[in-house]
Amino acid sequence: MTTENGLATGTPDSSVTFINVFEIAADELDAFVDKWEQRARLMRDKPGFIDSRMHRARSSDSRFQLVNVSHWRSQEAWEAATADPEFSSRTRAAREETKQPITPNPAVYDVVVELTAP
Repeated sequence: MTTENGLATGTPDSSVTFINVFEIAADELDAFVDKWEQRARLMRDKPGFIDSRMHRARSSDSRFQLVNVSHWRSQEAWEAATADPEFSSRTRAAREETKQPITPNPAVYDVVVELTAP
């Protein structure tokens, strides 16, 4: 549904957005991003995958240095993909290989408001 101001609300499709924000030490960023890209490539070939982007904070003072935003055709597709044993073991290894703890904050979201350019 779109309002007269170009505001889309209550998107009727079943796609979901997975967002994971990471608290990570600055000196761990480059190595973590390299490993993240390898894990993300596993997801790219899974049924229901739409896209994924990793965002890096411009300021080293930001609490969340990395933000991953991925889109999936459905909650079920995302759940099936993340249940993959190879993905799980690589994710666990990525957290264990760092010198300082990495704190992920993952969740699946639905779009409730979307603005587009007129």
